[in-house]
Amino acid sequence: MSKLEKANKEHSDKFLSTEAHELPDDKRNKLKKAKKLEGVTIVYLISVVIVMYLTLGSSQAMKTAWLEDTLSIIPALVFLIAYSIYDKRPPDHKFQYGFHKVFTVAFLIGSFALLLMGLYTVYDSAMALIRAEHPTIGNTTMFGHTVWMGWLMIAALLWSFIPALFLGRRKLSYAKELHNKILFTDANTQKADWQTAGAAIAGIIGVGFGIWWFDSAAALFIALNIAKDGFLRTKGAITDIMEQVPTEIDEDTKLHSLDFKIYEFFKELDWVKDVRVRLRENGAVFFGEVFIIPADHIQTTDDLIGKIEQSYKEIRQIDWKIHDLTIQPVKGFKKVEKV
Repeated sequence: MSKLEKANKEHSDKFLSTEAHELPDDKRNKLKKAKKLEGVTIVYLISVVIVMYLTLGSSQAMKTAWLEDTLSIIPALVFLIAYSIYDKRPPDHKFQYGFHKVFTVAFLIGSFALLLMGLYTVYDSAMALIRAEHPTIGNTTMFGHTVWMGWLMIAALLWSFIPALFLGRRKLSYAKELHNKILFTDANTQKADWQTAGAAIAGIIGVGFGIWWFDSAAALFIALNIAKDGFLRTKGAITDIMEQVPTEIDEDTKLHSLDFKIYEFFKELDWVKDVRVRLRENGAVFFGEVFIIPADHIQTTDDLIGKIEQSYKEIRQIDWKIHDLTIQPVKGFKKVEKV
């Protein structure tokens, strides 16, 4: 018996951990596919980084796109690491609410790395533009023929563009179904990848036509998009840690519809006079409290406990994301006054 198992056994009569969360069968299959897709993404991005490194040249836009592609590996990697931890650690006496927040931590790591790299590339690209650096794209010899390096750069960027477009769209649908913000961030990172590649191709073509500043301007455009994405994702991760009310995965300012469904469910019960709900996100699932004023016809404690236990079973059938709710009977609601 391990130390952890021994400690769990010793404390089982003192503390009550939450239940381990299990996805419904259809979502479990989607998660399995999402994990495979992330594995494919890592292998694909490594190939992109190698190909682009071999064709970098002196193009600022290529350099920025290469850095962006290198960074893109992080969200997919932290997604798989987070699940490897989560899958092995059910709730125990030490982490009684489980390991759901490992996804929030992973989300913050990926987002902050994106922000730092965005700020660095903004500085690097802006300085290249201010110093009026003229990039030179020369020729190389391949199979006895002289080839403009710009064509090789564009070919490498197309490899960064086309698969990323399909991977991002596929992941986006999984992220919404699984309410997984790391996967959602990764899907958006793939979107940034193909947009970056498109801008870099424009910069290289501009240099080919003798417009020297096109390259640095394209790099700056790419860098600003990376920094903007990094800032928004980091902000979202921090608000999750601060237990902001649950929001829709693709719209951080829109309250999640489950908030209202839970309220309506309890409001419709004939033994509930009035209700208030408090929810928070823990990774992909919701925890929270439901405060109810029992109706006057509830006469005994046993009757009330029975009603609460039955409603707990029923509310969890509404949506798989409802994982742990505390239903608390109260005499009235405290009025929260703004300071």
